[in-house]
Amino acid sequence: MKIRLASLNDVEGIAKVHLESWNTTYKNIISDSYLSNLTLEGRIRNWTWVFNNSNNGDVIIVIEDENNQIVGFLSGGKSRETNLEYDAELYAIYLLEDAQSKGYGKLLVNRFIEELKLTNYHSMMLWVLKENPAVNFYKKLGGKYITEKEIQIGEDRLIEIALGWKDI
Repeated sequence: MKIRLASLNDVEGIAKVHLESWNTTYKNIISDSYLSNLTLEGRIRNWTWVFNNSNNGDVIIVIEDENNQIVGFLSGGKSRETNLEYDAELYAIYLLEDAQSKGYGKLLVNRFIEELKLTNYHSMMLWVLKENPAVNFYKKLGGKYITEKEIQIGEDRLIEIALGWKDI
């Protein structure tokens, strides 16, 4: 297992993890019709755009298995929530189902926090679907409830909650 900063060369691996983990994590949370319309090509386009348009301080980290295959990733950077008192935000963290419950998520978050400290960030927050089982993971890492909002994904109206760490 190896954790490292990602590069544009990792787009396909990240896109595969993103697609597969959405289909496993959000099954029975987000409609099958929405999930079935997600494609690898679409995710590759999205992640290529992210790499080509990232802001200073944005971080993308991957975790690879012993065969150098990407099994998870994390992205984050400056908080997009100007009305909340957190300077950094974890935008996304996904692991393949087989890579979950092995401590990899915690390793990714810890590496992200190391990167945040290098760029003088002091606090962190994230948004997570209320029905996502990962809510418990974030709470175990010390995330505290901040607020919630209703969002729309496809035809589904869902509740997303914000969790935060005042001092990283």
